[in-house]
Amino acid sequence: MKICVFGAGAIGGLMGAGLSAAGEEVTLIARGPHLQAMRANGLKLQSEDKEETVTPNIAGSAAEAGEQDYVIVALKASAVAGVVEAMQPLLGPSTAVVMAVNGLPWWYFYGLEGPYRDRRVASLDPEDKQWLGIGPGRVIGCVVYPAAEVVAPGVVRHISGDRFTLGEPDGSRSERVEALSRAMISAGFKAPVKPDIRTEIWVKLWGNVAFNPISALTGGTLREITTDPVTRVLVRRVMDEAEAVAAKFGIEMPIGVERRIAGATAIGEHKTSMLQDFERGRPIELDAIVGAVAELGRLVDLPTPAIDSLFALTRQRAMLLGLYP
Repeated sequence: MKICVFGAGAIGGLMGAGLSAAGEEVTLIARGPHLQAMRANGLKLQSEDKEETVTPNIAGSAAEAGEQDYVIVALKASAVAGVVEAMQPLLGPSTAVVMAVNGLPWWYFYGLEGPYRDRRVASLDPEDKQWLGIGPGRVIGCVVYPAAEVVAPGVVRHISGDRFTLGEPDGSRSERVEALSRAMISAGFKAPVKPDIRTEIWVKLWGNVAFNPISALTGGTLREITTDPVTRVLVRRVMDEAEAVAAKFGIEMPIGVERRIAGATAIGEHKTSMLQDFERGRPIELDAIVGAVAELGRLVDLPTPAIDSLFALTRQRAMLLGLYP
């Protein structure tokens, strides 16, 4: 199958390298020095126990790649709307688009039974660019768990994790999602197909909505912000609010909040992705991870004062640093 990774940075590079090594026809789209390095030397993937170089097709634009069976979008949530037009040469009549993007997805209400069916979320998809330009019918949901980073142009280090949970918005086990799951498993990843991908999205987001902005504001690691008695109270308050919002949309968390916090503590001295972005001067994914939860709270008339405060403080700091539009 033809698979294009649009945004072949850390996670996109990890996925593309694995699929290419497994024999799929993979094209990686990147830019700048990373693009040039991969064109010259292939993509080098490092892990604790090995280092390998793969040589998929490398492209600087969708026009170079052409129509695909699958397009894996592995960009920051805030960047996707801006590339929808550029993605069009990749999209044929049956192309599936795998949204390997953090936070609540722009397609969240697509086909969802109830009063909010097909509702757009303004903080996730301004001007409906993704809804109209990609189309929710193409989407396969994807919850990303691995950690990876680009350590040099053309070099991706796989730090931990190998699970990419997949799911159709309608909960079906379609042939396209099953085929993708098989390809991912052949590439060495765990890729279960879940009938309720939205619950999986919320479970990951449940921690991120608290850990990411608190760590970005304080500079603390997961262990530090979950064991300090003052920040732990704030973590719990934010997570309680997020759980209440999720419940309004029929989501029941499969674990308790204290267990979720304990899991973060066990990870140890890890810096969240938002803190790393602040430290490296990169744009942050604030709307998809924090702002959208507040927006859904307003939609159901549920106050989220702790989330609102975190959003305002993190947004202002990011704006002062030029990391938020």
